Amino acid sequence: MTEVELVAPALATEVAAGLPDISRGVVHDLHAALREAVRRRLVGGSYGVRVLDAYETDPDVWWTRLLRVLTVSGTEMDEEILAAARAVLRADRWTGHITVDAVGS
Repeated sequence: MTEVELVAPALATEVAAGLPDISRGVVHDLHAALREAVRRRLVGGSYGVRVLDAYETDPDVWWTRLLRVLTVSGTEMDEEILAAARAVLRADRWTGHITVDAVGS
């Protein structure tokens, strides 16, 4: 898995409805921080932001385009984004919620 392929599933993570409020809040807050960091990285291109928004509503359809946008924007070099993605995936795994698979199928 490349660094960019780490970020995409973390962006698609949603808070499971059955989680206790405290767990849901933690995952939501981490996800919001990641999304904001990626948005700041994509600020120069409105296309990238549109792809990010579309990906969160339909990850299967937008997976390839999001990977391209993240790669072109240099996301794999941004330690803030990578740390935020790892935190989201760790918290999501800790709560027992299933994330989107990393192959985009």
